[in-house]
Amino acid sequence: MGHTPHELAEEFPEMTRQIHTLRENDGHFARLSDDYHAINRAIHRAETNVAPTDDLHAAQMRKQRLALKDELWAMLNLAEDN
Repeated sequence: MGHTPHELAEEFPEMTRQIHTLRENDGHFARLSDDYHAINRAIHRAETNVAPTDDLHAAQMRKQRLALKDELWAMLNLAEDN
């Protein structure tokens, strides 16, 4: 399948160290990160017609990815401030 866009390290390149640290030390962040990666891959498969889906489901997945990204971003900012 090749490159999957919107990976966390690609979305937040300046925070790759914080992402790694939080994944190792914060179970909640790790679970959210895993959820983000799973939905991101599902969206990529839908967009490349590997696993086609209808427009409504694709839009719901994108909203879920955005909500996860926002929550992860907030956690990364908190970690950076500490």
